[in-house]
Amino acid sequence: MTQSALNPPVVRAALALELAPGSSARHAALAQHEAGALATLIARDLAGFAADAAQLDLALVGAHYDPVELLRPGWPLHRELERLSARAPGDAGARVIAFGAHRDRLPDALAPAQEHAGGPLRLLPLVLTGDAATVAGVGAQFEQALMERGMAGAETALRAQDAFGLRVEHARYLTLHDLCAMTALQYEHAGLAALWPLLETALLAPDEDAWLDAPPEPLLHYVAGEVRIALFSPDGWRARHAAADEDEARLERGFARFEARQRQLATLLQAHGVPVTYSHCRSRVDPHDELA
Repeated sequence: MTQSALNPPVVRAALALELAPGSSARHAALAQHEAGALATLIARDLAGFAADAAQLDLALVGAHYDPVELLRPGWPLHRELERLSARAPGDAGARVIAFGAHRDRLPDALAPAQEHAGGPLRLLPLVLTGDAATVAGVGAQFEQALMERGMAGAETALRAQDAFGLRVEHARYLTLHDLCAMTALQYEHAGLAALWPLLETALLAPDEDAWLDAPPEPLLHYVAGEVRIALFSPDGWRARHAAADEDEARLERGFARFEARQRQLATLLQAHGVPVTYSHCRSRVDPHDELA
């Protein structure tokens, strides 16, 4: 990632563990010594994709998360990792810094959420920091290399599998941009493509705004750091979404599906850390004005 207000001199990436079907972890977080051993192997892997990565500090948290926990506005997990690594003691020069659990607990800001445990893709966030020019060069190399050939070394994959008690089918490195692209594709396959532009705006251009205005989808507006969802009365929904000749039973079923879709989109946005508010849309008022 290049340097900007959203991308300071730091490479934000992750080790992605694609799990075998039915796999569940024995441990959500590693003890300090286990996290350190895994971080050392990761540092070796990353230097193989960009030699100058060995000149940078690597910081890793020895825990695994769902993609929604990493893809949140402001990148809070990576920011916390950056903050902690900046305070970590150590000699000058490239350091490998690992944060592990104490008595099976991580600080609250790094603790994986139980409600998002159990997914098929688990991610270990990591950051590389140091000289700005070196960071920029390594970041550019990672953006070019990791998506195509970012497989983790066999020793790294086995270490992660054994340490967490997982069955790992593939272990690979991704930048946050790579993870965004992968998630966009997954949401498209899941019938959620219409929501991605709002999420992408919240993640990459949070000061801008974006609309989901594509009936029969609900009407959503991302603005001022939140998503506003239009709430319609049954009559208001019919005026916007329904055909005039539909019978009453079909209309009732259609409105119920519409409300379920609103709840689904709201839940996904909130899982990504995007605040959601609802606006009741009055009759005879343009709903776009209600959400502005």
